Amino acid sequence: MPLFRPQFWASLTFNPSDNRSAPVAPDTSTATDADALAALADIERLGTQLRAARASIGKVIYGQQDVIDQTLVALLSGGHLLLIGVPGLAKTKLVETLGVVLGMEAKRIQFTPDLMPADILGSEVLEESDTGRRSFRFIEGPVFAQLLMADEINRASPRTQSALLQSMQEKHVTVAGKRYDLPAPFHVLATQNPLEQEGTYPLPEAQLDRFLLQIDVGYPDEAAERQIMIGTTGATTAVASPTLTPTDLMAAQALVRRLPIGESVVDAIVKLVRAGRPESSDLDVVKQRVAWGPGPRASQAFMLAARARAIIQGRLAPSVDDVVALAGPILRHRMAVNFSARAEGITVETVINQMCARLA
Repeated sequence: MPLFRPQFWASLTFNPSDNRSAPVAPDTSTATDADALAALADIERLGTQLRAARASIGKVIYGQQDVIDQTLVALLSGGHLLLIGVPGLAKTKLVETLGVVLGMEAKRIQFTPDLMPADILGSEVLEESDTGRRSFRFIEGPVFAQLLMADEINRASPRTQSALLQSMQEKHVTVAGKRYDLPAPFHVLATQNPLEQEGTYPLPEAQLDRFLLQIDVGYPDEAAERQIMIGTTGATTAVASPTLTPTDLMAAQALVRRLPIGESVVDAIVKLVRAGRPESSDLDVVKQRVAWGPGPRASQAFMLAARARAIIQGRLAPSVDDVVALAGPILRHRMAVNFSARAEGITVETVINQMCARLA
C-alpha cells in the first residue's frame, strides 16, 4: 500500500470547511484533481529519496538519528544550520557525509582568530599577460561551495563573521565593488564548541537569527557508542552512497513550499512565537526572565521546517506536534534569558518548555 494515500490528499486539499486541514499556504482553491495527484506523486517520490538518504547517512553516522533528521529538515527548508557540541560527536563527519549523499560540492573552513574575510570570500590578484597587459583576476575563496562547513565559527573575529553573514543572507559576495553569485543550492553548516569560550567571539544576534535551526549534539547512548567503536576501528569502514543530486534538493525545497499547512498549525506558530516576547507574552516567566524574544524569522522558520519534518516522516501535512518538536531548535538561539534567570538556574530550554506546554 502506498505510503501517501490519494484520498487523504484530496480531503486535505479540497475540504476548506475543516479548519484542521484547510490549506493556508499555498492557496489551492483553484487546484484540480490532476494537480493534487501530481503533487502527491512528487511528495511520494521525495519520501522515497529521503528514506534512502537517511539510510545512507546512518551507515556512517551512528546513534544521531534526531540530529540527522533535523539536519535534513534544515536543508529541505533551504536554511543554514548551527551545530553545537563537544569535540568527537561526528559533526564534521556529518557534513562530509551529507556532501556525498546529496551530491553537493562540500568545503570546510577551520575558523581561527587570524582568519581574514579574504580567506573566506576570495581576493583579486594582479596578473600580467604575455603581451605585458596587466589585469586583476578574482580567485574564489572556499565560500564558493554548495555545502560549506564553518568549523568553530565563533573563533573568528567579528570582521570575518560579517563577511560570512552576507554570504548566508544574500547568497552572493562583493569583492572590490563587484558581485559574485554563490553556487546553488548554498548552505552553511557551522559548528561551535560549548566548552571552551576563551579566545572566542560570540556570534551576534543578527547572525544567529540567520541560522534556521540550532542543534545541540549530545553524547550517543551505550548501544550507539558500542557500534561506533566496532564500526570505525576495523580494517574497513562504511561509506555513504549518493542518493540525491543538488537539482533534486532544489526541487525538494520548492516542493516543501507547496505543501499545504492547516489553520490550526499556523495559529499554533503565531501563538508560540509571540509567547516568547516579553512585550506580548502572557507568561510570567517570559515577562520577568526573558531579555529578548524571537522575531518574525522564527515564524518563517516554523512554517518551512514543520512542512519539511512532515515530509521526512511520511506525512502530507504538518501538525502542531511538528511545531512542538521544532520549538527547541528554532527558538533556543533566538531568545535569551536575563541575569536574574541565570542566577536562578532558569535556562532558555526551561522557558521554551513552558511555552510549548500551552499548546498541548
